[in-house]
Amino acid sequence: MPPALRPAALAAALLLLGTTTACSVLAAPSTRVPGEPAPIPPKQVVLAAAQALDDAGGARVDLLREGPDGRRSASGSLVWGDRDEVTLAVTDELGTGQLSLRDGALDLTYQGGAARHAERATAESIDPAAGNGSSGYAGGWMTALVTNPGSRAYAIAQADRLGSLGAEQLAGTTVAHYRGSAPVADYFGADRELDPQQLAAVVGWYRQRGVGEIGYDVWVGPGPRLMKLRETARGSAGTTVTTTDVIAPGAGETTPAATG
Repeated sequence: MPPALRPAALAAALLLLGTTTACSVLAAPSTRVPGEPAPIPPKQVVLAAAQALDDAGGARVDLLREGPDGRRSASGSLVWGDRDEVTLAVTDELGTGQLSLRDGALDLTYQGGAARHAERATAESIDPAAGNGSSGYAGGWMTALVTNPGSRAYAIAQADRLGSLGAEQLAGTTVAHYRGSAPVADYFGADRELDPQQLAAVVGWYRQRGVGEIGYDVWVGPGPRLMKLRETARGSAGTTVTTTDVIAPGAGETTPAATG
């Protein structure tokens, strides 16, 4: 998993979030009430939420990808920090299976089928959509399944292109909804784990499909708590949307939930 985020870099944002009201955090700039604290910049809110999730050490998640290539889903638990573990029930074009990560080794086993094996750095190679190309990149689905959502939110915040859509209801909670987009190279360039060769392969994969930008939405609840991420890629073949719901931060159980 990506290294822990730097607490010192976010200390000011966390302090600011801890000393303001929920309304000031969730209000859009256009809805500021005179005399009340100004809304916190989206970047600071998302960075603080990313740090809080990273500190939690794990989470239960639901993921869904829909696009021209069909529908995929995954549900289960991720653990990071002192130990990196993933246990997810997955459903894709090959059927229903289980994905597990232990000690940097990935195993993907389908019901009635042979297991696929890979190292974390080559997770994309076990994607059913992976071709025979030298890059081994297949669109980022497998990478998303084994990555701490907080790290993805951190990359989104670092692009510093988020705008506020104001407050809305999500899972019975008032949350802040932020939206933005960034060129493919900038978006994936924020991933500290990609070396120049890997970054070139990822950017090339999207450009070949006519995707110039990655759109993203982030939902943050009180705490601050990262509750939901959505990434949208529009290209020549259509639009692919990947949604991650963070069901329970800090969950360390390893029994996969049923997929929808």
